[in-house]
Amino acid sequence: MRQLIRLTCLLGLALLSAGCGRLPASGPIVEDVVREYDNAAPNFAVYPVNRAFLPTITKWPATGRQERLGWINASQGPRNQVIQPGDLLNIRIWDSSDNSLLTSPEQKDIALESMKVASNGTIYLPYVGTISVVGKTEDLAREEIQRALEAIIPSAQVVVGLQEGRYNSVELVGGVAAPGSYPMPDRNYTVMSLLAAGGGVAPNINNPQIRLVRGSSIYGTSVETLLDRPTLDTRLVGGDRVFVEEDPRYFLSFGATGTQDLHPFTRDNLSAMDAVAIIGGVNANRADPRGLLILREYPSSAVSAGSRGPRNTRVVFSVDLTSADGLFSARNFAIHPNDLIVATESPINDALTVSNVIGNLFGVFSRAASF
Repeated sequence: MRQLIRLTCLLGLALLSAGCGRLPASGPIVEDVVREYDNAAPNFAVYPVNRAFLPTITKWPATGRQERLGWINASQGPRNQVIQPGDLLNIRIWDSSDNSLLTSPEQKDIALESMKVASNGTIYLPYVGTISVVGKTEDLAREEIQRALEAIIPSAQVVVGLQEGRYNSVELVGGVAAPGSYPMPDRNYTVMSLLAAGGGVAPNINNPQIRLVRGSSIYGTSVETLLDRPTLDTRLVGGDRVFVEEDPRYFLSFGATGTQDLHPFTRDNLSAMDAVAIIGGVNANRADPRGLLILREYPSSAVSAGSRGPRNTRVVFSVDLTSADGLFSARNFAIHPNDLIVATESPINDALTVSNVIGNLFGVFSRAASF
């Protein structure tokens, strides 16, 4: 038995000496990164994320795929819908006269259904000719038609109904429960009203982004922004097309993290602590909480040693999750699209691995000696 114990000790010393090197790991240790940075000409810059550094980083340019689409502020339009080319008018005319030009003694009214407003904004009525109705409400169009008829049919009474065409409708293309063409009830019809009419945003869309196509221009914002800032709930105009898509931005995680994967942005703005929560935290048995690294690449035009930019295009931000300053600073440090978050391995894990091996061997020998 003593020989087995002696053999175990020798094996433990051999493993411990091997532990002075690096055992296989899923990520680097902080010392590896610092050693490379200490070279005479490092190809990256390292910045600790702390309270003193946060005002500086806010002045640096954004990186990764950023949202560069503009948006239109909300505005007030007419309360009533107005007639546009392509609309359909349903006109009903009553005339009680026995010698009416339009009705008969048996039927005192006539219906002119689905009269399409021409591209020049006019409609054609029998015995009257063309009448301009573009830009008028239903009531104003009715008054205009009645005045035109009174010259030949003094007793005529008119009712006008509007069926919106393309220029008084908007298209909800996708990303909602019920896409389709929706008529605008008035000139104050907004994006959020349209989304509600379409049954709301599909629940499986991550951080839904709204896209508004108007003519040859495209505008973009997020549902989160519109909910937080009602002044941005823009008014739609006829012919607009709206669709909802998933936020295309993402960041990556690697090393001793809860998950090593590509992670989409779950909201418009993510902090380092938000990202840590998304990746499932760091591995409690392997990660070095003082060595959470955020790797980011800047364009060469952004390099400016000082407050306007980093010293190198490749930048490593170091976060210490064991200090109050590090935790508070991580909550205010913005994650950019395409950032890589690396949870470094703790340097004592190698020794712990060796210790676990030796402990397991002693346990086996102890159980063997009991037989």
